[in-house]
Amino acid sequence: MTAYTEAEGKTLRTAVFGAMVLVSTADPGSVDEESHAGIRAMTLLPDELRAVIAAAPPTLPEGSASDVEAGVLAALKDAVRIIDAHDPREVPVFRGAVTEMVRSVAGADGEVAASEKEMVARVVEALA
Repeated sequence: MTAYTEAEGKTLRTAVFGAMVLVSTADPGSVDEESHAGIRAMTLLPDELRAVIAAAPPTLPEGSASDVEAGVLAALKDAVRIIDAHDPREVPVFRGAVTEMVRSVAGADGEVAASEKEMVARVVEALA
């Protein structure tokens, strides 16, 4: 089992929850349905990462909407580097899980708006 520092855990939480928030707020929709879809998709994460992410409340970057987006996208890139440093085998699992989370959030209300598709694409790009 790999131990993540509190700072690494904070980055992971910002990345995962922030990605879901970015997609959820890209187009007004059913926040409850979108939240539940994202949380259900979190089960795709390896147990250890899920435990780190659930260990404390997430925090999002502060500032304007563009500041929040930039901060979350940077956290996603940092999260991939952090996971790669701990266990490179978990990087594709993390990428796949977060991708599925944001796609689930986007489609939670039965429709995926163009703005949601664009945000999903930016999240997936940040994970690359």
